[in-house]
Parts: sequence; C-alpha cells; structure tokens
Amino acid sequence: MDYESNNWIWEGVYNNPHVFGGLMVTAALLGLSTSYFGGIGVPFLPLPCSWSNLGIFHKKKSGKRRVRVYMDGCFDLMHYGHANALRQAKALGDELIVGLVSDEEIVANKGPPVLSMEERLVLVSGLKWVDEVITDAPYAITEQFLHRLFHDYKIDYVIHGDDPCLLPDGTDAYAAAKKAGRYKQIKRTEGVSSTDIVGRILSSLRDPKNCEDNNGTDVKSQEESQSKGSSVSQFLPTSRRIVQFSNGKGPAPNARIVYIDGAFDLFHAGHVEILKRARELGDFLLVGIHSDETVSEHRGNHYPLMHLHERSLSVLACRYVDEVIIGAPWEITMDMITTFNISLAVHGTVAEKSLLSETDPYKVPKSMGIFRLLESPKDITTTSVAQRIMANHGAYMKRNAKKAQSEKRYYEEKKYVSGD
Repeated sequence: MDYESNNWIWEGVYNNPHVFGGLMVTAALLGLSTSYFGGIGVPFLPLPCSWSNLGIFHKKKSGKRRVRVYMDGCFDLMHYGHANALRQAKALGDELIVGLVSDEEIVANKGPPVLSMEERLVLVSGLKWVDEVITDAPYAITEQFLHRLFHDYKIDYVIHGDDPCLLPDGTDAYAAAKKAGRYKQIKRTEGVSSTDIVGRILSSLRDPKNCEDNNGTDVKSQEESQSKGSSVSQFLPTSRRIVQFSNGKGPAPNARIVYIDGAFDLFHAGHVEILKRARELGDFLLVGIHSDETVSEHRGNHYPLMHLHERSLSVLACRYVDEVIIGAPWEITMDMITTFNISLAVHGTVAEKSLLSETDPYKVPKSMGIFRLLESPKDITTTSVAQRIMANHGAYMKRNAKKAQSEKRYYEEKKYVSGD
C-alpha cells in the first residue's frame, strides 16, 4: 500500500505516538502484518474491528476557517499605490474586506474629497483583490467599531501601511486595533500618493492659457516649468511589480478577445465601468494603453498626469482586465488584430477629444466589421476630475499643507523617541 493511501495512519502516528506504540506492540505479539508500517510483510490477520472505527487515526474533515483581513481608507483619486496596498493586505489573509471612509468623515479629518462615495465605491469594488466593501466606515477605528469588525464581520486582522494615519488631534487612528493585538502592517508604496497627484494637477493645469500660444506652440513660463518639474512622478517600475499585478494567464484557445484602448489617465470610475462593459462582450479583455508621447500629442502637453507605467498598473489592477499592451499605438492596425487575435475592438462614447484632425484610428476594425461603439455608463473624464480640483484650488492646497505638516511632526517625534 502506498504512502498516499495511508495518510490517515501517519496523521495518527503524529498526533497519538503513545497509542501507536501500544498498537505496534500488540500487532507484534499477535503476529500481525507490519507492512502498513513499512516492515517486512507477513500474512495479515484481520482485527475484530477496524482502527478507523476506533477513531484513533480518523482524519479530521473540518476545514480551516478562512482568514478575513480588513483595510480601510478614503481611496480618493485611486492610484497604483492604493492597489498595491490592497494587494499586500489580501496576501495576509484569504478574504479582503475594505472599509470605505464616508465623505463626511473625510471632510472632518482631511478636507473635501475629490471623488464622491459612489465613485470611490466603483473604484474599490473594481479591484481584483477586494472581496467585500463596507461603506461609510469611520476614519478612526474606535473600540466600538473594532467590536463590530470582530463580531459582525468576523475580521481577524486590521491592516494598514507603515505611513502615519493621524487624527486632527495628532493621535494614531489605529491605536485601538494595535492595543487589541489584531493589527498588521504592510509596506507603503513609495513614489505616489493622492496628495502628490493633487499637486501634479495643480502645477500642470494652474494656468491652461500658458500651455499654448495662438499658433499652438508651447510657451510655458519658467515658473510653471519648475513647478511641473518638482511634481514629476518618482515611481520606478520593475518587472516584478508588473507581474504582481498581472493575472499571468493568456487567452484560452478559441477565446473571444475584446480590445479597448485609451490613455486611462487618472484612473477613475468611468474607466472601470467601460472596462466592465467591454469584458462582458468576450472571454478575454486586452487593453491598449497609449504612450506618454502619444497622449501628449493628442490631449495636450500638460497630459498625461500619470506616466505610462503608473497608468498600466492601475489598469492591470482592475478585475475586468486580463492583459495590457504597454505603449499601444494610436491606430489599430491589421498587424495588431492578427498578432493578438482580436475578435472585437470597442470604444466608449465618452472620451477626451483629440487635438489633431486625422484618420480614424478604428478604420481597420470598422472595415472588418469587428468594431463596436459602447455607451459609456458615466460621463466622467480625466479632465473633469482635474477641473474639480482646480475649482477647489484653495481647499486642496490647504489640505495638502495640513497633511504634510502633520506627517512632518509625526516623523520628528518618532525620530526623537528612537534617539536617532
């Protein structure tokens, strides 16, 4: 009898060594076969009852309870840093429950959010690592809310990054979870934050009139150029990070492959909804993400706000996306359709307008009868999101300064305590 068929025996040996020893002695005295135990086989004499009926070696059939972890946040201006945090959180358990902080709580603790609760919910729910969302979560995890998490939602651990999350009075928003011994920490993704993105938008779009003269030539002022230079992304992409975000699976044989392309700049709820609709039309969704140069050429020199690899990770994090083409061409060519075996090319009805008058980028798939225009579920665009921030310029500048000041104070105190 092979090893695999005797797992119940070896489990019994491990859990009940004293019982096993007694049975071995008994077996030897009765002249029973020891072939079950790897010895020399002798004629087998059946016992009056089976060992499994005695319950000694009976394998436990009760499955291990799934570990449920909780991570909360505002998730305003969703970016790859948010996605990576939730990816890391999911790795610490089996099911990830996300707490989405209410608009009112954000206003009270940080300042006005850029995106509404409904828009933020679409973004968070659209991430491939999220299993469940709790709306209107508090900014600070109080003992009362912690009790709800543990008893109503069966949460095992509360997760947060290693960056500070401070209340207006300077106290730690996760103090109660840490005190309860149910807190786990993940590494913050460097190079991006919502505050940083707001800064990029404010510096890039502060004075759109300065972006072009009457002839369409760039005439940025020195001040604007310096400002934009100071807000350049610090993200350094690696192949490992891209693999972490990727599904790692190609299309199945004879799969219906749907292709959609775009800038996907400042990834928002409109992007998620159109990707969801596109995915419903086939078996595999391939997304083409235009290069920074292509986006600038067609949208204006102040775009994109997020560079190519940042945009690629945001799209890859979406649960409806199977694969991306990083730096896809503006026009869909016959070579692309053949290479990627594209069955259907789609485009949403709501999109940024190109600054150039040119041939239709979807001319080839249209001529082949494999193009479809999709009704966009939302009218939100990258420009409309940026305009919200510009309209509340003062409030967001104040919010950014407030956060920077509180974090500076936190790190100074931490340095003082550690004696560095």
